[in-house]
Amino acid sequence: MWKDPIVTETRSLREQYANQFGHNADAIFQNILLRQAASGKKLVSFEHRKPVQVEVKLKGYINEESPKYEPKQA
Repeated sequence: MWKDPIVTETRSLREQYANQFGHNADAIFQNILLRQAASGKKLVSFEHRKPVQVEVKLKGYINEESPKYEPKQA
């Protein structure tokens, strides 16, 4: 099977980075946040979108008006 050298290198770097923090996801995330803050670059943050309520009616699916399923008694 052919191996992509870029993918191989990326996976190797990811493994090295994770090893620095004992594969602890919380420690890795904290490090990322520290590096972002130290970068001095402007980070973009968008306002949260307000949820939109959508009514979907699917033909053939059970809803309040559908008859209830009653299994046959053996």
